[in-house]
Amino acid sequence: MAALWWRRRRLPGAAGLCRTARALSGKPEYDLLVIGGGSGGLACAKEAAQFGRKVAVLDYVEPSPQGTKWGLGGTCVNVGCIPKKLMHQAALLGSALKDAQHYGWNIAHPVHHNWSEMAQAVQNYVKSLNWGHRVQLQDKKVKYFNVKGSFSDPHTIRGLTKGGKETILTAEKIVIATGGRPKYPTHVAGALEHGITSDDLFWLKESPGKTLVVGASYISLECAGFLTGIGLDTTVMMRSIPLRGFDQQMASLVTEYMESYGTKFLKKCIPTKVEKLESNRLQVTWKNTDSGTEEADSFDTVMWAVGRAPDTKALNLEAVGVKTNSETGKIIVDASEATSVPHIYAVGDITEGRPELTPTAIAAGKLLAQRLFGQSSELMDYDNVPTTVFTPLEYGCVGLSEEKAVQRYGSDNIEVYHAYYKPLEFTVAERDATQCYMKMVCLREREQRILGLHFIGPNAGEVIQGFALGIKCGATYPQLMKTVGIHPTCAEEITKLHITKRSGLDATVTGC
Repeated sequence: MAALWWRRRRLPGAAGLCRTARALSGKPEYDLLVIGGGSGGLACAKEAAQFGRKVAVLDYVEPSPQGTKWGLGGTCVNVGCIPKKLMHQAALLGSALKDAQHYGWNIAHPVHHNWSEMAQAVQNYVKSLNWGHRVQLQDKKVKYFNVKGSFSDPHTIRGLTKGGKETILTAEKIVIATGGRPKYPTHVAGALEHGITSDDLFWLKESPGKTLVVGASYISLECAGFLTGIGLDTTVMMRSIPLRGFDQQMASLVTEYMESYGTKFLKKCIPTKVEKLESNRLQVTWKNTDSGTEEADSFDTVMWAVGRAPDTKALNLEAVGVKTNSETGKIIVDASEATSVPHIYAVGDITEGRPELTPTAIAAGKLLAQRLFGQSSELMDYDNVPTTVFTPLEYGCVGLSEEKAVQRYGSDNIEVYHAYYKPLEFTVAERDATQCYMKMVCLREREQRILGLHFIGPNAGEVIQGFALGIKCGATYPQLMKTVGIHPTCAEEITKLHITKRSGLDATVTGC
């Protein structure tokens, strides 16, 4: 029917006749069609092509409400992990300049940060990655279409270019990997007209100036952290708890450090309206839910970081029977990433119950391609996936939070080893290490299997990555105690954890 509809709709030229003939022959044009050119989609497409399959990728970036758009590579490359980590590094360098004076460096004051210069350098690097992805697809003979795809029928995708030109593509198997986009609190007057999101922040040509970041997610705290670090007046407005889903003791330490670092926090506050003043500044009015009072202040930029929504609206999923969670809008998949339609799959942030992390999307995409075309049966294991929040003092973790461990096993059946430590590099610089903390959550039984590891301090991602392997392999507390630490490092303190929370003893590390 799709092919006949295509023929009626448009006079077929040579390409149209070929496409119609292929469709009428009953053989789909592609073995695999991937909708979405982010980390998971590209990984799946490239892996499938390695098996000699005919593969195509559709990718289209709908500009943000503020008009920001970007190239191939998805959220991580363009408006997520990559620009975020680079701007975090810019902020760390600012802190290093302060430390440097204690180490004998003469730094001329005042030290100024140039947003435009940083942003241009970051954007140039991102564009080089966009180009690299295009080249990789070409090298692997994956066909790339810069079109917005939607289902016409279970094997047919209708693609529309920016100019409205239509392309019809058919495939034996289809993978949806369109990811998510930031939510706007549309109930707040002026939110859409005057606010930006993380989709815009990294592409601003000029400094955002005095900034209000609304939300308490890791995206909110990371952005507020690097904005503070480069010298901008930054405030975080949070309705409830920070870093929901993460260990809450660690989350509190992260925000405590940020407050001491200079980030302001408006806690238990909800924005009610945003108005543009004659000065072009934005006046934000909010309600304090504790006191019931209404307050207001003006900012140069208001950034919303109040969650993300799956990018499914344009896909026409209901027409082909792909089931989604009615509350979250995410696609329901089984352990093999299969949707409710047998030959349609989904990976990455768009899937229900999966961690919204680039490495998991990449791994899931590759494994899916190997199962579909490489005779593999290996499923993605979503347990014990490590992650790091790149706040001014970084927080890395793997496994269960203390709350989750208690919920699953009961407080009497877990043991928590913990320590407050001081990084050596903080000593000469006279930096406060009050929030530098680590804890290991273990089962209490004789073997004492490690359930979770949490670390706050410098280079948290680098510290946690190696330990993640051990925990993935079922490491136990006695095994870790037999591991010799590298001295002097922050990571070695994990190999010396011996004080339990249950003991009530002081957990501050003293001496070497």
